[in-house]
Order: sequence, then C-alpha cells, then structure tokens
Amino acid sequence: MAGRYGNLDYPTITKRGVAIGLGLFLIGAVGEAYIHMTGAQVPGWEEQLLLDLEFLGTAIALATPFIFGIFLPLTE
Repeated sequence: MAGRYGNLDYPTITKRGVAIGLGLFLIGAVGEAYIHMTGAQVPGWEEQLLLDLEFLGTAIALATPFIFGIFLPLTE
C-alpha cells in the first residue's frame, strides 16, 4: 500500500543522500588540498566551486537523515 508520499523507500533514500553529500564534500576537500599541495594556479571560480561543493555536501549529508530518515516517515 502506498503511503502519503507514494511508495518511497526511506532507508535507501537516506543512505544514498548521505553518500552523495559525503561524495560532494570529499570532491571539494580533495580538490582544494590538491591545489594547495601542488601550488597550482587556478582561477577564483574554481576555488569557489570547490568550496561550494564542500558546503553543499555538508548540508546534504546533515539534512538528509532528518528529512528522509525522521520527518517524512513520521508524517505518513
């Protein structure tokens, strides 16, 4: 039987959301570390993109468990 929000598999969505968030964070962190370790000269937008990936990844990894792991299953 489908719930209020359809037939959603909350545990799978939560795990994938956290994995995507951690992946985005790691891409940003490793990219910035590589730039600083090698001393490479990159445009400012690339450094800003990597920083944005870190912030977005952190936000997704922290928000997904609350939204899909706690809030939505309780409201069904």
